Parts: sequence; structure tokens; C-alpha cells
Amino acid sequence: MRAETSDKAEIVTQMLFGECYEVVARDENWMQVQLVTDGYRGWIDFKQHNPVTVEYYKEWRNTTHPRTMDLVQVVSNAEVRIPVGIGCYLPFFDGMNIRVNDDKFVYNGRASNPSVPVTTVQVVKVASNFIKAPYLWGGKSIFGIDCSGFTQQVFGICGYQLPRDAYQQVNHGEEVHFATQTQPGDLAYFSNEEGRIIHVGIMLEGNQIMHAHGEVRIDTLDHNGIYNAARKRYSHKLRIIKRIFM
Repeated sequence: MRAETSDKAEIVTQMLFGECYEVVARDENWMQVQLVTDGYRGWIDFKQHNPVTVEYYKEWRNTTHPRTMDLVQVVSNAEVRIPVGIGCYLPFFDGMNIRVNDDKFVYNGRASNPSVPVTTVQVVKVASNFIKAPYLWGGKSIFGIDCSGFTQQVFGICGYQLPRDAYQQVNHGEEVHFATQTQPGDLAYFSNEEGRIIHVGIMLEGNQIMHAHGEVRIDTLDHNGIYNAARKRYSHKLRIIKRIFM
């Protein structure tokens, strides 16, 4: 999904397999769409558009869908095989089959279970799948992801929908007042010189943090911010820490 009607335009976010959206505007060969999950808007080429019925769309909105847990898998039927990465949606998954509009596909990989209560152990385990994923502005997949796309995907797979951007995500959860009091699964936010939230990462044990910075990596956090040991300097200034799961 791009900021403007051009293949050269900035990527603002990505939509994943199985995700529903609304078309809100058109401009020649481009469509402006809004994702159901987080309300984010961007432009897609009309060739990427896959229409569904109004009935399917309403049913999709009112259903909680499992997410793929394998790094890379396929969904398939007799006519087509479609690659899907971790975090993709499995609409109306029954343990073997999914449904997209009137088409049915088989999925044989691991899937999340939205009915199981989330634990911080699960959050960290899911997050570890993204280690070494390359940084991509606007990315949400294992093949390219940004800092808030990373946290949104991890928590989404675990059944908690965060907004798309870090400055929006910071409004969720309860504040943790000291860096020494963090728990695995807490979200740490970082600001620029103007005080705007520009970065986010997931806390681990031992004051370590997993975040997307060049790649999804693990660094150390203290009351100042993220310390990059390889470069021997701080890369991000700490603003606030939030706990989603109490």
C-alpha cells in the first residue's frame, strides 16, 4: 500500500493474505483502500484488487481469524498454490480449510488459536521468529518489516490488535515507570529530539529489547535508551514503557 498513485511512491504499510479492506477512492489504475484491522489507508494497483461479496466482508469483520505461525507456508486448491508468510490471516479456518469469498483452500501449517489466553512467554516466542528479518519502511512481513509493523504483527498473531504506527500504539497498555521494572512482552517507546514517538520494541529478559533497526535484532535497554554494543553508542532515546498484558 503506497502513499501515492505510483509504483515509485513510499510504502506506507502492507496488507497480508486473507486480510479484508474497503475501497474508498479510485484514480485511474489505482485504488485507495482502508484496512479493516487497523483503519490504515494507502493506494494499491487495481491488479492487486481481489473483490469479495458484501456478505463475506460482513462475516469476515465479525469473526476472529487465526494467523499463520510458520515462517513460510502455502495455501492451495486444485487450481493454485499461494505462498503465505507468518502472520497472514486464515479466514474461517476449520483446522484444515480456509475460505476466501467462495474459494476454499487447504492449509497444513501451524496456526494461532485466538481462543487461548495470551501469555508473555507466547509473545516473546512469536517475536523470536522475526529475528534477522530485514528492515523495510512500511513492511509487515518476514521479508521486510519496520519497528511498529514488527510489534503489530507479533501482538496480532497473539490475538491483540495494535494500531499501525508507534505513536498510535503508545496509547495502549499501562505505564511501567522504571526500565529496571520491565517484564518480557512490555513495549518500550522512543522519541526524537522534538519528543515525537518514532520507535518501538519488545522487552525480553535481562533488560534486553528486540526491535527492527536495520534488521530485527536484540540490544540492551537502560533508562537512557537502546545501547548498541557493536557500535558502542545509544541508537534510540527512551520515552516510555507500556505493559499490554497485566
